[in-house]
Amino acid sequence: MSTPLPTIRPHKGRGAASNPVGRFEKTQAVAEDDGWYQEEDLSRPKTETREELARSVISRNDSPDIGFDQALNPYRGCEHGCIYCYARPSHGYLNLSPGLDFETKLFAKTNLAETLRGELAKKNYTCKPINIGSNTDPYQPIEKTWRLTRAALALLNECHHPCTIVTKNALIERDLDILAPMAERNLVQVFVSINSLDNKLASKLEPRASAPHRRLQAVKALHDAGVPVGVLVAPIIPALNEKDVEGIIERAAANGANSIGYTCVRLPHELKQLFREWLDLHYPDRAAHIISLIQQMNGGKDYDSNFATRMRGQGIFADIIRKRVQVASRKAGLHRTWDTVLDTSQFAPPRIHSPQGELF
Repeated sequence: MSTPLPTIRPHKGRGAASNPVGRFEKTQAVAEDDGWYQEEDLSRPKTETREELARSVISRNDSPDIGFDQALNPYRGCEHGCIYCYARPSHGYLNLSPGLDFETKLFAKTNLAETLRGELAKKNYTCKPINIGSNTDPYQPIEKTWRLTRAALALLNECHHPCTIVTKNALIERDLDILAPMAERNLVQVFVSINSLDNKLASKLEPRASAPHRRLQAVKALHDAGVPVGVLVAPIIPALNEKDVEGIIERAAANGANSIGYTCVRLPHELKQLFREWLDLHYPDRAAHIISLIQQMNGGKDYDSNFATRMRGQGIFADIIRKRVQVASRKAGLHRTWDTVLDTSQFAPPRIHSPQGELF
């Protein structure tokens, strides 16, 4: 008699519960019982990191709703496993799934510092702040081993190049020895993402990111070291974590944050399916209500790509969230993120290392 295939279930320490086929795939795998699956340990998918030699590492954008022009991402994929991550669909470009593959099959750009040095040294390069971590977190757990973010920071510090950093991991404290001197020269601004004060919710929503209280400690550590730090309440998910908006802003100010920013949840491409699946597994009692509110904030759709509304949403509920953030920020004395202007005048192009050595 055939044994039924296992049903989709949560995996400890992972955000996604399945591996849906990416939108670029022409074929789709269908699970069939071969009588062997029960001997496989599928409950703890392992993290695999592969080396990647990047031809370029600085990406550029002209999106009017993004506060930077240049970005740098040391890694593809992210071990944090945040189920809401808008970067998940990018794994489809690698013929991998935006589901479990995104958080278990990672790529480290091992030639990052060398390639970055070459790009910064180009004669036609124009210095603008580089955002580190726009797509995947530069301080995800594998940074402990690969130290690619630290290598990039060391180079930017060497040539006096300004940068911003977005992370939800307290591992950033390790690099205070680089960040503090950069801050003294107005070359760095850090943004720590905190979207909940509920550790139980965070462990499901962002399973391998630092706990919320630990991120607040990192905010204080950065502030105490003289590094300007803002907090991003991102993403706000209606009827799930939006109850903590005021509390996060209050705690952020108490720990030394100088600015506040926020975004509402976005569900592009395959993320629609993954997020629905996650809700059904963890919060089935309110799944339909949450999706309904998200659609109300996106003109009746799961996602609206309009630059004017995609980050903050539209409609009554989106307006309420905006007002709540404004009032709480004003009460806490915090300004908007991305308002800080970093100094680009100090930039000195790096020297390219030559096998012949330096003559002068």
